[in-house]
Amino acid sequence: MDLKNSFTSGRPRVGLLAVLAMQAGLAGCAGAPGPDGINDPYEATNRKVHAFNLGVDRALVGPAAEGYGSVVPAPVQRVVGNVADTLDLPGDIANNLLQLRIADAGQNSLRLTMNLIFGIGGLFDFSTAIGLPGKPTDFGETLHVWGVGEGVYVELPFAGPSTARDAAGMAVDVVLNPVRLALPDKEATAATVLKLFSRLGDRNRYSDTIDSILYESADSYAQGRLLYLQNRRFELGQETGAAEGAGDEGFIDPYEDPYAE
Repeated sequence: MDLKNSFTSGRPRVGLLAVLAMQAGLAGCAGAPGPDGINDPYEATNRKVHAFNLGVDRALVGPAAEGYGSVVPAPVQRVVGNVADTLDLPGDIANNLLQLRIADAGQNSLRLTMNLIFGIGGLFDFSTAIGLPGKPTDFGETLHVWGVGEGVYVELPFAGPSTARDAAGMAVDVVLNPVRLALPDKEATAATVLKLFSRLGDRNRYSDTIDSILYESADSYAQGRLLYLQNRRFELGQETGAAEGAGDEGFIDPYEDPYAE
């Protein structure tokens, strides 16, 4: 869920970013993870937020995603997803540079250029078609590269599973989103709406897996927490991302395409 609307008033100040990063760092020192690698001292509150998120998904997001999938033709959905992915690239490039991953920044920059020129403004994913995959990242990963600990587990309203570090990173990504800062308010709002439609398309595309986790698990909160922490740690290259000692084989992708060969 894009949280851009929470930060639309005025330009960001450096003090806010420093406070967010400091909070993430302090949270990383607050309490050690349990033997299963889960640091969830606010579980009671998190479960209440999870119940709220389930209600929102059941009443609003799930039906909206199903409606979007049934009304909007698949080719149009792909175009919306392609444009949304292209709009994410400037933020990826900025974080690549902050992480000193120059090669990744160069690849994402080339990908952006190719999609804008040969993909007709990002309508088509020309880069992937020629074998140039993206290097997605975020400020949460940047904080990880800078040595900030993941901190406590939290579930955010509307946004879902996260950690203290990733929650702070999400806020910074929204505040310093290059597209939002570069575009006039009307165009920036249109970009945000397009991204939301892209997320609805994702929710519909992986509805079987997501519904299984949310509504068929014995404990959807614990299942979502485990999957999030496993997958996030795997993305960041942490060997403990999976269950203790499981390594890469323990990685579970809840959004894995069941039709992929």
